[in-house]
Amino acid sequence: MTELNIAIAGAGGRMGRMLVEAVQNAPDARLAGALDVPGAPGLGQDAAAFLGKPAGVAIESDLAKGLAGAQVLIDFTRPEGTLEHVAYCAEHGIKLVIGTTGFDEAGKAAIAEAAKKTAIVFAPNMSVGVNVTLKLLQMAAKNLNVGYDIEIVEAHHRHKVDAPSGTALKMGEVIADALGRDLKECAVYAREGVTGPRDPSSIGFATIRGGDIIGDHTVLFAADGERIEISHKSSSRVSYANGSLRAARFLADKTVGLYDMNDVLSLN
Repeated sequence: MTELNIAIAGAGGRMGRMLVEAVQNAPDARLAGALDVPGAPGLGQDAAAFLGKPAGVAIESDLAKGLAGAQVLIDFTRPEGTLEHVAYCAEHGIKLVIGTTGFDEAGKAAIAEAAKKTAIVFAPNMSVGVNVTLKLLQMAAKNLNVGYDIEIVEAHHRHKVDAPSGTALKMGEVIADALGRDLKECAVYAREGVTGPRDPSSIGFATIRGGDIIGDHTVLFAADGERIEISHKSSSRVSYANGSLRAARFLADKTVGLYDMNDVLSLN
C-alpha cells in the first residue's frame, strides 16, 4: 500500500493534534511534516509525542523544513497563516486540504488562483455528516420555498474568533442558491431594537459562543402551524479529522484544481 505523506498546520493546537492522531492511526498515511507559528510552545518537539508514540517529526515554524517531505498539507488555522501556506504550496507543488474559515473575498480569490498550480480541497466543514446535511438543506429549501421563514442558529466554543461560522454561512449559501436568492442581499446577521416585521425573503443568523461546544448548527424552517428543524451537532473534532483524510486521499491523483467536499463525497 502506497502511503500518502501528509503535513499538519497548527500541529500543536486542538484541531492540529486531532489531525496528527488521525494520520498516525491511518494505515495509508504517514505524518511527514508539522507546522506551527513562531513562538508556539511545541516548536522543536515531536508532533506525536502527546500520543506516547513519537513520529520522528518535529514541529517547525519554517515552511521549507516543515513541508520538506509532504505531498499534502492539511490546514485548519487562521486565514492569514493559511494564505501564506497556500502561496508556498502552490509554488512547490504541495496539495492542500483547507478547513480554515473566515476568509474575505480576496483570500478566497487567492486560493482559487493557487488552485491553478496545485490541487486544493477547500470547504468550511470537512465533516461527512455536515456535508450530507447541506444536501438535505438544499432539498428542503427547494420544497419549502413559500410561506416558511428560515433561521440559522450556530453555537461554538468560546475560543472561536469568526462569526457566523463558516459552516453556518455555507448553509445560508446553499439555501439561498436553492431559492434563487443572493445571500449577500437577504442575510440578516443582527437584530436589536424595533426591527419591524420580519422580511419573508430574509435568512436570519444567530450566533452563540460559550464553553467547549465543538459545533452545533440548526436550520429552522418556520411556517404557520408547523416548523421543521434540520440539525447537525458535533461532539468531537474527530469527524473533521476523518473527513480531512478523505479529502487528502481524494487529492492523491489530482494535480491542479479547486474542489470541495461535494466533489470528495460525490454529492454533486
